[in-house]
Amino acid sequence: MKQTSFILRKTADGSDTLFSSEMDESYHSVNGAAQESRHVFIEAGLHQMNKKILKVFEVGFGTGLNALLTWEDAHKNNLQIEYDAIEAYPVSKDVIKTLNYRDFTPELPSDAYLKLHDTEWEIPTVLEDIRFTLLKIPGDFTDYTFNQTYDLVYFDAFAPDKQAEMWDERLFLKLFHALNNQGILVTYCAKGEVRRRMQRAGFQVERIPGPPGKREMLRAIKSISQKEIDSYGQQDQNKE
Repeated sequence: MKQTSFILRKTADGSDTLFSSEMDESYHSVNGAAQESRHVFIEAGLHQMNKKILKVFEVGFGTGLNALLTWEDAHKNNLQIEYDAIEAYPVSKDVIKTLNYRDFTPELPSDAYLKLHDTEWEIPTVLEDIRFTLLKIPGDFTDYTFNQTYDLVYFDAFAPDKQAEMWDERLFLKLFHALNNQGILVTYCAKGEVRRRMQRAGFQVERIPGPPGKREMLRAIKSISQKEIDSYGQQDQNKE
């Protein structure tokens, strides 16, 4: 797996982030790393799911902050979550130890953040009874093939002007097919072209208020009719 170099930076809410010298960009908003992650992925994504058992897929595991906050929410709200995340540039354990995210997840044990990163890659690991299971997938999402479906997608790649290949329309089409009906995709990005690509992939896309320092973000929903579901089923039968 590829490695990269980082600079530790403090954000406005006191939580840390990393600046990637390779991407020339921070992993999180300087207006608040923990605040941004909670707003974009927990409140606008996880809290919109009307179910207690769900599967989450994250594009860009990064520092693991989104996974940690999701684990905490599962703990607080008695959810059962299978959390799969793909990452091409894993952050080293030495760097992880410098981040202060344990201070922002008081509901979890003090060693929870390190446990998250101690899990083996490619092996599903139960981190808290049945509440939270983590699978870290090493690799490039542009080449990834799904073998299951999900209820919720956290799309947390670097910005389109830094990592353009991750925002390609064909990848949103791939995510559309990987989502269950009424599944949700959330991202901090609100660019018009990104919204249009999601729409062309089949999503119903809405602009919603963004986290502090960002006016808007995008939430995309896979919503297909029973007629369309039946049509897909018929197509699958014809292939057999």
